[in-house]
Amino acid sequence: MVSRFKLIFAVSFLPLLLDFCRGSIVGVCYGRNADDLPTPDKVAQLVKLHNIKYLRIYDSNIQVLKAFANTGVELMVGVPNSDLLAFSQFQSNADSWLKNSILPYYLATKITYITVGLEVSESPDNASALVVPAMQNVLTALKKVGLHKRIKVSTTHSLGVLSRSFPPSAGAFNSSHAFFLKPMLEFLAENRSPFMIDLYPYYAYRDSPNKVSLDYALFESSSEVIDPNTGLLYTNMFDAQIDALYFALMALNFRTIRVMVTETGWPSKGSSKEKAATPDNAQTYNTNLIRHVINDSGTPAKPGEELDVYIFSLFNENRKPGQESERNWGLFYPDQTSVYNLDFTGKGAVDMTRSGNGTNSSGTTWCIASSKASEADLQKAIDWACGPGNVDCSAIQPSQPCFEPDNLVSHASFAFNSYYQQNGASDVACSFGGNGVKVDKDPSYDNCIYLTAGGINKTAASNATAFANTSSSTRNEVHAWIASFFLLTLISFILNLGNVLDASF
Repeated sequence: MVSRFKLIFAVSFLPLLLDFCRGSIVGVCYGRNADDLPTPDKVAQLVKLHNIKYLRIYDSNIQVLKAFANTGVELMVGVPNSDLLAFSQFQSNADSWLKNSILPYYLATKITYITVGLEVSESPDNASALVVPAMQNVLTALKKVGLHKRIKVSTTHSLGVLSRSFPPSAGAFNSSHAFFLKPMLEFLAENRSPFMIDLYPYYAYRDSPNKVSLDYALFESSSEVIDPNTGLLYTNMFDAQIDALYFALMALNFRTIRVMVTETGWPSKGSSKEKAATPDNAQTYNTNLIRHVINDSGTPAKPGEELDVYIFSLFNENRKPGQESERNWGLFYPDQTSVYNLDFTGKGAVDMTRSGNGTNSSGTTWCIASSKASEADLQKAIDWACGPGNVDCSAIQPSQPCFEPDNLVSHASFAFNSYYQQNGASDVACSFGGNGVKVDKDPSYDNCIYLTAGGINKTAASNATAFANTSSSTRNEVHAWIASFFLLTLISFILNLGNVLDASF
């Protein structure tokens, strides 16, 4: 009896230790408000290729849940606002949804959060009153099947939920939402669920460029903003907005609720009035954000506090309404090529120059395939480059660094550039019957390194090194080692204690 107890007791500490040592995480939002996106199975391959471990989806689409089975990617699943009425009115609706849309895929597909409603205080019909009852019914459904401790339930908010956010110490919730916020915060505190917020320093800068500097919004400021009430120093708007939320929570005596950022990012393209929406600014913001988060540096008011963040978004979405920037938040184009380079480990050296036109300072050029070229022409060009052209095309074969995204434009671009660099980087070498285009921004992405004239002999080594670097950051490996060490020590202690107890009986 004692022996069985000591084993159960020891094993019960495993989730606690692993969660304690996990550290902050960076995920990506997978929106699908577009008519030109790749199929979910292709998206799953892309996500794995770029070592993205956490993904937020806005519904419970069956094809998406199936596509991410056995990938190891952790999903945050959404309940749309349109379902709030049904979920809040009858427990049976929440039970049926869980039974039919989640449970059949749960074991193979990792689901860690369910968001009930999306920025409801901002929705035209203001369905705020329905959120907490719907959250409670979803939680009850999870309890019935024993998953309430494995899947957390919450809802997402915009920064509009605050009436004041500056200075951060004066952060306060909008009193018009009090009827909804109080029971919602009580629910989060009781169930140890996070307060989920969507933060966009981009909008603060775009709408008030005379009050907010671009560098402050991009984590690039060399000066500090002082909170006059606390003396805390802020070097970026992201931290200031997070702390405003923490101070608002503390003002209502909710000190144990942690904050999670479920959307943030920067657009790569905008209208003529949105001059800050550029690929360079988007790359700068998201790169600095990742480095800031994975270092577990916390915020001035919460130093060292872990903060989970989801970048918006995976793809540009051509059906989103509004200004031009609304359709250009993606890290990838629908053809799965990168809008700009982004290192999710936070360790890589990335060109942070914001020159406005994306040119490099070295004068290096690359040759890529024209997006206007026909598939037939691209296939012929690839066949020629990888054959008579003597280009080493092994990198675009299955399971190799440049195979994904698996499309002709991407494969042709790699082959075109290799031929171009091997043949003096001349205009003629980038012709390919008018299907080649010279660019002055490095098209390399993640593990796929494009040749330059001075690095032809280093390609294999570079690709091998990049491929080896796709593992998680060193910090996470250390965390896992520490967790294992303490777990083994704890189990050893308990087993020894059990032996002593066994001997005494």
